Amino acid sequence: MLPAQRKYKMMSRFILPLIFLLAPLSLLLALLIGSVSLDNSAVWDALWGDKTGLAAVVVLDLRLPRALAAFATGGLLALAGTLMQVLLRNPLADPYILGVSGGAAVGALLSMLLGLGSGWLMGNAFAGALLSVLLVFGLAHGRGVWTATRLLLTGVVVAAGWGAVISFVLAISPERNLHSMLFWLMGDLGHAPPPLTGLLVLVLGLLACLPLARDLNVLTRGELAASALGVPVPRLRLMLYVIASLLTATAVTIAGSVGFVGLVIPHLLRLLGITDHRRLLPAAVFSGGSLLVLADTVARSALAPQQLPVGVITAFLGVPLFLYLLHRRGARV
Repeated sequence: MLPAQRKYKMMSRFILPLIFLLAPLSLLLALLIGSVSLDNSAVWDALWGDKTGLAAVVVLDLRLPRALAAFATGGLLALAGTLMQVLLRNPLADPYILGVSGGAAVGALLSMLLGLGSGWLMGNAFAGALLSVLLVFGLAHGRGVWTATRLLLTGVVVAAGWGAVISFVLAISPERNLHSMLFWLMGDLGHAPPPLTGLLVLVLGLLACLPLARDLNVLTRGELAASALGVPVPRLRLMLYVIASLLTATAVTIAGSVGFVGLVIPHLLRLLGITDHRRLLPAAVFSGGSLLVLADTVARSALAPQQLPVGVITAFLGVPLFLYLLHRRGARV
């Protein structure tokens, strides 16, 4: 093992516990910070003591469900981004690259345009995401075996088509609907559904991915090498595509289109020396969840009582961070 590799391996052993510790700390900050100031004792009483006071209402009814929804969304996006980058063998791949968010956005915006309730909005957003998944896979497969390049190109074209439909819906929408539509498109947790479904999908997705970790390590060396070592590449690619698409569809249904989490987190962890997918997958879940919890805390408290879309905060954080990561990566080549 080269000295640099040994250094990063040693560093990853110390980083992993910090990543896992960051999750409860970020959730605690989300409960403490907001337009109504609460201290540690008030939060503790709300969680384990008095359930009738103002603090209990703020913590249990408002901040805790939103923080858990943010953690689930961030974890789903980071896990899906990690899988997409292996599937497409492209470090710039993110969960939205195959048009899943576009299909979900069309379903959600049509629900808002027709004045349907929040239940219909979430259901139609998920249905639109699944329709996009089926459309991309069907077109990419065609009459033969699909490749990563064909899948990527098909996803880009389908995403562009969804973008045209989104522009059309926005153009014909009345002004009273535009604000909520734009917030949804930029990523917003203000009207997120109860977090239990998102957390359950996140846990099941991680449990489904962990048995594939060894095969993912081999697949990163190339499909020919993976096939030579006995990895069933076509079946593995199909599993990765289905899992990543379902994770992305769930995340988009919860919070809309939240950018950069699924793109930056896998890059950051790999540069910190966490390249083994047995560690990278859970680290991505905890890092992505913590990042989005912190970003949402800033979004709802920076200009309180006015709230910002969380996607704006992740973009502000993600753009300079991703440019820095690219600079570091280029310096090491």
